[in-house]
Amino acid sequence: MAFWQYFLIIMVTYVGMEFVAWFTHKYVMHGFLWSWHADHHLPHFEKEGFWEKNDLFFIVFAIPSAASYMIGTFVEGYIWLIFIGIGISLYGLTYFLIHDVYIHKRFKWFKHLDSKYSRTILRAHGAHHAVNTKHGCESFGLLLVNKKYQKK
Repeated sequence: MAFWQYFLIIMVTYVGMEFVAWFTHKYVMHGFLWSWHADHHLPHFEKEGFWEKNDLFFIVFAIPSAASYMIGTFVEGYIWLIFIGIGISLYGLTYFLIHDVYIHKRFKWFKHLDSKYSRTILRAHGAHHAVNTKHGCESFGLLLVNKKYQKK
């Protein structure tokens, strides 16, 4: 395969991960694994310590990426899987930086992010966290958000 084809695999995987994340958030995290996700919806003053059960999803999402790296490296003819692993990893890094660092400020790294897009993401995520129960939430995505969260 040519370089551009590997790059295309990375980009398609990265974009596709937004839809995987949306689906997983809506139907798994707010579905049968709510017991892992529920503490993430608690107000900060009700949380004990730094870690949440919700952080287990980091491991769940790392498994397909790690498997892609391993199979792509060790199984002949599957090198393209390495690039799927890269796409998943890059999306995971983006998710961590936007969700955990920027939105929830679990790490104090971004002090001056202020753009129309970043404010839109904050409003959409705020609307999601306005409900502290399994049902009744909206805005399950991270990077693609409904235009209704944009202020003119």
